[in-house]
Amino acid sequence: MGNQPSSNKKDKGDKTLVVDGVSLERDQYRSFDRTDTKESSRSIRNSIRSKIPGSGKTDSPRNSIANLGDSNGLDKADSVSTKPRSRRGSTASAPVPGNDSTAKLDAVPDAPQPPPSPVHGASVGTGHTHVDKAKETGEVDHVSEVPPTGVPPPSAAAQPGESILQKKGQPIPRIPDAPAPSDGAGSPMETSALKASDLDDMIQRLLDAAYTGKVTKTVCLRNAEIFAVCSAAREVFLTQPSLLELAPPVKIVGDVHGQYTDLIRMFEMCGFPPNSNYLFLGDYVDRGKQSLETILLLLCYKLKFPENFFLLRGNHECANVTRVYGFYDECKRRCNIKVWKAFVDTFNTLPIAAIVAQKIFCVHGGLSPSLSHMDDIRQIARPTDVPDYGLLNDLLWSDPADMENDWESNERGVSYCFGKKVIMEFLQRHDFDLVCRAHMVVEDGYEFFSDRILVTVFSAPNYCGEFDNWGAVMSVSGELLCSFELLKPLDSSQLKSHIKKSRNKRHSMLNSPVSFRHMANGAVAIHRAIYNIYRSYTDIYCTASESVSSELLTFLFFSF
Repeated sequence: MGNQPSSNKKDKGDKTLVVDGVSLERDQYRSFDRTDTKESSRSIRNSIRSKIPGSGKTDSPRNSIANLGDSNGLDKADSVSTKPRSRRGSTASAPVPGNDSTAKLDAVPDAPQPPPSPVHGASVGTGHTHVDKAKETGEVDHVSEVPPTGVPPPSAAAQPGESILQKKGQPIPRIPDAPAPSDGAGSPMETSALKASDLDDMIQRLLDAAYTGKVTKTVCLRNAEIFAVCSAAREVFLTQPSLLELAPPVKIVGDVHGQYTDLIRMFEMCGFPPNSNYLFLGDYVDRGKQSLETILLLLCYKLKFPENFFLLRGNHECANVTRVYGFYDECKRRCNIKVWKAFVDTFNTLPIAAIVAQKIFCVHGGLSPSLSHMDDIRQIARPTDVPDYGLLNDLLWSDPADMENDWESNERGVSYCFGKKVIMEFLQRHDFDLVCRAHMVVEDGYEFFSDRILVTVFSAPNYCGEFDNWGAVMSVSGELLCSFELLKPLDSSQLKSHIKKSRNKRHSMLNSPVSFRHMANGAVAIHRAIYNIYRSYTDIYCTASESVSSELLTFLFFSF
C-alpha cells in the first residue's frame, strides 16, 4: 500500500502536472505562492462581555503571553508572533480585492522544504494562575491533564441523537446496512460502496490505533477504504449548505493539526460522538505526526452522525498548504499520492462557516470586507479550491487586531486584519452576539478580543511540541451559556508512562470472557482481528529487524 517511486515530469506547454506518477490539473491545484504563516498567537486582551460566565478583567485562566519575536533566518511570515501589535497611526489599509482570483498558477513544487518550527517565547509556559477562579465563575468547566484511558468505546451500538442541523439541504444519502462478509471473503471492502458495518469497523480500528500510543509506518485502513471514506464524505458535505445553521447544545473545537492522541483526549473529556454534538473549525491536518488518523476518524464520525457532527474548512484544508506543511509528505510516506489527492478533493467540498442558535458566528479565520450578507457565504459554490484573495480566502485566513483602521494587510502575507469596529458593525448588522474562530495559537486554548465580542479557540495543546499552550473546547449549552473545557499539555515521559498503564488495562479487558463473546458475535470481528495482527506485525517488522518475542505475539493477538 506504500507509494510507488516514480519520476516527476512537467511539461510547460501542458496544463496537466504529473507529481509522483499522478496527473493533476494546474487549474485545480494552485501553487502556494504566499508563505503559510504559523498560527499567530497575537494577544488581544480587553474587558469581557457578560455573555460568558466570569466578570473579571482576566479573559482566560492565565495572563496574556508576552511577545514572541521573529525568528532568525526565517521568513517574517513564517515566524510566530504573539505580540499584541498596536496599529495606531499606521498606514491606510490595503484596497479591498474582488472575489475572484486572476493570479497566474504555477506548478506544485516537487520537493518542498520542511516547515520551520514555531518560535518559543521567553514567557510562554509561565504558569496557569487563574484556573481556579475561572472554575468558580463557571467560565471553565473542566481541565484534563491525563492521556487517553486506553479503553475505546464501542462504536457500532452508538445511535445519533436529535439532529442539530436547522436548515437542511438535499437529503443525505444513507449508508446502507449490509450483512457481514462470509469467512471466505477476502476483504471487508470488496466494492467501492461503503456500508454501515464497514464504517463501524473502521472507527473501531482507528480508535484501537490511538490507544496503542504508537505512530506506525502505515495506516490501519487500506487505501481502498480511505478512498471509500473520502468519496462518501464528499457526497454528505455537498448535501449540506456552505453556511451551516445549528441548534445548541454543541461543542466547538479549534485547530487539531494531526495531534491524534490529543484529539482522543478531547473526546474522552467532552464525550465521544454521539454523546456530544460537535462543530470543528478546521485545520485537521499538517504539522502533527498523525494527520491521516485524525482526518479519517473525523470523516468517519461525520458519515456515521451526519447531522450531529460538523466539520468546517480551515486554511490548511487545501492542496497548496498541505503540499508544503506536512500532510502531502505523510500521505506519500504512509500511503500514496492518490490518497492525498482524494483528501484534497474532499477538502474542496467542506462547508465554510456556521451559525449556532442564530447568535454565534463560527468560522476558521475571520471576517472579510467582501462579506455583506450571509447569502454571500451560502452562494459559495463547491467543490472549490481556496482562491488567492476574496471572500473565501478571507474567511479562512483573516485575523482580528488591535488597531485604529478597519482593515489592514495581514502580517501573514495573506488576507487582512480587522479591528474592533468591523466586528461590532458585523454583529449589529446580523444580530449576532459573538464571533467564534480558530486559526491562532493562544496560550490558554481560548482568548477573548475586546469586550468579549470575539473568541479564539485553539484545541492542540503543546502545539508542534514546542509550545506549552493549553488546548480548549468551547461548550454552548441549550440556554446559550458558553464555557470552556481545557486540555493540559503532556510531556513525553508522562505520556509514555500513562500509555503503558493504559495498554495494560486495555489488554486485561480484552482478555476477559466478555471480550471473546463479543468477538464471536460475527465473522467481521474475527476477520478484523486477523487483519490487524498481520498489519501490526508488518508495521513493527518494517521498523525494527528483530525477532518477534512471545510477549510481542501476545500483544499482537490482543490488538484487534
